Order: sequence, then C-alpha cells, then structure tokens
Amino acid sequence: MKNLLFYLFLLLPNFILSQEIRRYEVPSSRQGVAVDDHHFYVINNASITKHRKTNGELILQWKDITGAIEHLNSGIIIDDKLYCANSNYPKSPMASSIEIFNPNDLSHIGNHSFGIMNGSATWIDRFENYWYVAFAHYTGRGGTEAKTNAWTRLVKFDTEWRQIESWIFPEELITQFGTRSNSGGVIHRGVIYVTGHDLKKLYQLEFPRMGYKLKWVGTYPVANEGQGIAIEVVEDKKLIYGIIKDEKVVVVSLLD
Repeated sequence: MKNLLFYLFLLLPNFILSQEIRRYEVPSSRQGVAVDDHHFYVINNASITKHRKTNGELILQWKDITGAIEHLNSGIIIDDKLYCANSNYPKSPMASSIEIFNPNDLSHIGNHSFGIMNGSATWIDRFENYWYVAFAHYTGRGGTEAKTNAWTRLVKFDTEWRQIESWIFPEELITQFGTRSNSGGVIHRGVIYVTGHDLKKLYQLEFPRMGYKLKWVGTYPVANEGQGIAIEVVEDKKLIYGIIKDEKVVVVSLLD
C-alpha cells in the first residue's frame, strides 16, 4: 500500500514528496507553531506555550487575562521577538492586530493595531525589510457580508506599516480552501509557503512578475492539517512545523 501511494504522488502534477520526521504531544495545540534554535512555541486563541525541541517539555506559558486577545492565529520569531497575528474571528466587522512577545519569558512587549483593514490577519513574516501579512476572508461563518474567501489577500507593508502592495490568491487555490481560507504561511528566500485550514497540504507560491495574483507553483503533502506553520532550515533541509488539532500534537515534516 505504501509503495502504491508513493507512485501515485509521483504521477500527480505539482506534487512534491514530504515525510513526517517528528511529533510532540501538546494538549493545547490549536492554532499554530513558531520556532527558534532550541524551542518551539504553540500559538492558541489567547495563550502561548514554550517547549523544548529535544522532548517537547513545557517550559513557559502565557495566557491573556484582559479579554483583549480573542484569536491568535500564528506566530514567528524575528530578531528575538515573537510576532503573532491576531483577529476577532468570527466576529464582524473583521479587526486585526499584531501582538509582540519576548520569547525568553513570553511577556507581552508590543502591539500594532490594523483595526478594520483588509480582513482577518492570519500570518505575518518579514522579507527584504518589508512586512507581509495575510488577511483572510471566509465563505459563511466568520465571513463579511457580500464577500467570500476569494477576497483573501497577502499585503506588503513598509517598516511604518504603510500598505505598499497586495496580491490575491489563485482561484484554483481558493477552491482548495473550501469555505475557509489561508491559515498559515512563511516566506523563505522569496518563496511563499502557505496552508489552508484543514488539508494536509503545503502550497508553494511565487510573487508574480506581472499582474495582481500570486502564482501557484507546487504542492507538498505534509503531516499537519493546515493552520499556522513555521519553517526551519537544517543543513539545507526544510522542516515544516505544524499541528493536528484532533490529535493534539505538533508535527514536523521534511520537505525533499
């Protein structure tokens, strides 16, 4: 059976093989994962936990007690700070912010509020000194009146959070999202890797040379079921960290 699946993947267009290499049992796994040299961070609606990579041991936990944080979607470590995309999903009108934490002690150290702008922020990254934030839209629950998930977009900001450019997602990829949207993503050396909400797939995108639409160039099967992701490069190998909600685990996939 395994051999049959292997050859089926080889025959499918735009598919690249991957494999699960590690998993950690983390009961709080709900939204996404961030990673640094020695730890991974599990992002949940209103809490964050810090774990050792070696064995998944819980080291620290932060939990919002103010009621200001409703839906942390994902996180990323940049310059020794943990940046998290936050929204008021599934409320309408959509509102979003970026929440900033010290990864050493998980203290909250900063915030940038978008307010009502573009949609629900789901992931953030920085590339060539610009910020990139994905703003999701949904079809049905969590959506905005008269809009579907086709309104989902990736937005580029300068260091003062002024919007510079934005791109929409290919129609074929929006179909893969079902009624949900782009939940996670990272930009690695100019290549965009994104996930949906449920499927065990990682989509590789590129910025277009012309037009307004991101280019879908490949798809990786991964162990995680959509949601927020993190990338780690070890000896030129790309590792993708993600979660499986129902199994309450963090999983790591190797992209070949």
